[in-house]
Amino acid sequence: MLDEDKQEQYVVLARKYRPQNFEDLLGQDALVQTLTNAIKSGRLHHAYILTGIRGVGKTTTARLIAKALNCIGPDGKGGPTTHPCGICENCKSIAAGRNIDVLELDAASRTGVDDIRDILDGVRYKPTNCRYKIYIIDEVHMLSKNAFNALLKTLEEPPAHVKFIFATTEIRKVPVTVLSRCQRFDLQRLKIDDLMKLFQKIVANEELKADDEALRMIASAADGSARDGLSLLDQAISLGSGKIRTDVVKDMLGLADRGQAFDLFEKLIGGDMSGLVVRLQEVYRNGANPTAILNDLINITHSLTKILLLPAFINDEKISETERNFLKNISSKTNIALLSRIWQMLIKGLNEVQNAPVPIDALEMVLIRIAYSSTLPTPAEVLENIKKKSDTAPIAAPVGRNFVSPLKMVAQSSVVRDNLPQKEDTVFTKVSDFVTYLEEQKQVRLVYIMKNDIEVVEFADGVMKFKADDRISSDFMTAIAKHLQQATGKKWSLDIIPGSVILSLANVEKAQNEADKKNVAENPLVRAILDEFRGAKIETLIRKLSSSEEEEFNPENEYFISEVTD
Repeated sequence: MLDEDKQEQYVVLARKYRPQNFEDLLGQDALVQTLTNAIKSGRLHHAYILTGIRGVGKTTTARLIAKALNCIGPDGKGGPTTHPCGICENCKSIAAGRNIDVLELDAASRTGVDDIRDILDGVRYKPTNCRYKIYIIDEVHMLSKNAFNALLKTLEEPPAHVKFIFATTEIRKVPVTVLSRCQRFDLQRLKIDDLMKLFQKIVANEELKADDEALRMIASAADGSARDGLSLLDQAISLGSGKIRTDVVKDMLGLADRGQAFDLFEKLIGGDMSGLVVRLQEVYRNGANPTAILNDLINITHSLTKILLLPAFINDEKISETERNFLKNISSKTNIALLSRIWQMLIKGLNEVQNAPVPIDALEMVLIRIAYSSTLPTPAEVLENIKKKSDTAPIAAPVGRNFVSPLKMVAQSSVVRDNLPQKEDTVFTKVSDFVTYLEEQKQVRLVYIMKNDIEVVEFADGVMKFKADDRISSDFMTAIAKHLQQATGKKWSLDIIPGSVILSLANVEKAQNEADKKNVAENPLVRAILDEFRGAKIETLIRKLSSSEEEEFNPENEYFISEVTD
């Protein structure tokens, strides 16, 4: 019977060790300092909003603020204080959640405008026992739009005896009209070291024994949440019959042994696929969760990358001696490029493992893929190897019939722009010069028509004869004649001759570009690259110009291949 009473009276660790003063509030130094200064100077805001992930102390902080503002001290004569006594009736009743002047409301279950009206009806009445009437609204983002609107006026100008404290995990869902009326505090995730100190303190108070490695595992699994960590600690105590052991916590969390993760990673970067699969199956049979294995490998990849960039990171106190020795040894066998590739494939594989019907099979495929790719050369290494094996003669520009290559036009246009004489002296030797002139004049519509809708048959000595598409506008002739006269200082004769438009500038440029690509593809180096990367094709060519743009265009200049796709 006594044992049953004892079980009924048991309070979970998350509630038993809830902070009772600001000194016990972990990881929120900025918030504590701000509130401390505000209370000391008497600059108390009428509304606060606390945001952060679950379990970082939002509701606890709200209660501490309520206690700090309403504490009257052991003698009943005290004022607002950053160190509530915890002895007076106000402190006791607030801590127990039974103070009639401190109202805690759950917005998740009371979302409507009627619920807010109940609050507003009570705002005008002064507190019964306390200095301030305080409304704590948890998960405030769950309130309806009408409820928020009903609250706005009172929230902006509440009576002097009223304070509002809101808590939410979804700050973006709170209307900006509410946020602008509140003093906002972003509660931070708790660091692993802070959680470790909390766990060690609790273990000592509960007269228990615990392995430091086990506590660190729990702190890491808590992901910055004190409540999650204390719930896991409670579970570990029960599972280990009062002793928190590393092996028990490892099984409870489904974690692979860290040494096993190191072994897997070493086989991964070594390309030992058969050994990798055998070891993975062994780790899985020992109870490791596939997602946990993948997370361990991701963590190792990140640590190795940091060490290669910041060698001093190897001495970080958070790294165990075993892990430090492994990272020192393996860092000499890898590089940033390889680790970046492994990181990308592991992150992508995480989603595959989580969604796969059989996670361990998906994990095997992910690791096999990485192990295979880790032995492959990088693109730079492949290119260097190809260069050594092939004739690396320059990629010469094709010299064919008088097609106007777009690459050549780009090079020549700079010469035309820089050396263009005054309008009365301008001489257009070919139609492409005139198109370049129109581009400089920002005549986009005329440039498009000149390139796509007409085929120039004759262009010299003030005469322009061309075939035209039916869709060109009626004012095209007038506009072209005007620009030709402005540029050259003389009138031009424009004649449309019958026939279909076949060799427009755009078509000619496209044909020449394709011919250039074909010519470049015959270069020994390019041919070797295309053979190495099966299915690849040249998308874009850019001619390599001389250092001085004023030099005449040299058709023998080399090409750059700016884009190759598969």
